Amino acid sequence: MAPREPILTLVPIAELRPTQMTVGFREVEEKRRRWREHDPEKKEKFLGSHTIPTLLGPKKRHYVIDHHHLSRALQLEGVEAIQVTVVADLHKLDKDAFWTVCDHKAWSHPYDAEGTRQTFKDIPKGIADLVDDPFRSLAGELRRAGGFAKDTTPFSEFLWADYLRRNIKAKRVEGDFAEALEEALRLAKSPEAGYLPGWCGPVSG
Repeated sequence: MAPREPILTLVPIAELRPTQMTVGFREVEEKRRRWREHDPEKKEKFLGSHTIPTLLGPKKRHYVIDHHHLSRALQLEGVEAIQVTVVADLHKLDKDAFWTVCDHKAWSHPYDAEGTRQTFKDIPKGIADLVDDPFRSLAGELRRAGGFAKDTTPFSEFLWADYLRRNIKAKRVEGDFAEALEEALRLAKSPEAGYLPGWCGPVSG
């Protein structure tokens, strides 16, 4: 039997609901820059091949469970709608039950820009309302620089962001990002980071 093709739906980005509170604005800007480098044909192909995984939640709203940065970048670049694929249909659940399922399945990340857990009611209602977490940007740049490997662990970059937040001063990240990245690369190789997903530091004898 052939695998079932995912059903794709075109949804306005303004109608998408986040399942997290923050993004790294630097990461969003990087995705915007890459988008602007594409010619119109490539942009069309990109939109056709990139789908946003969502949950169909209460009132049949689409809740994004990955690619929040891409969604925000495309929105800022004037893209009005994007294709989504529904990972799970939970629209019959009430809001409390819906968020409980999200919590247990690691489909949500209700942590603010300080890394402090908040209530699900505090999660923004729209992609445009996501706030900046500079440490999430640092974690994304750290991965691209080879500080850790891409990993299937949900919200793995946020786990790294939290580790970096505990070890690097916010003023350094905001004042000298390149220097903060150098420090992050050193920290990423330390045994103390060994619990993190994608860690590729030295193996001690």
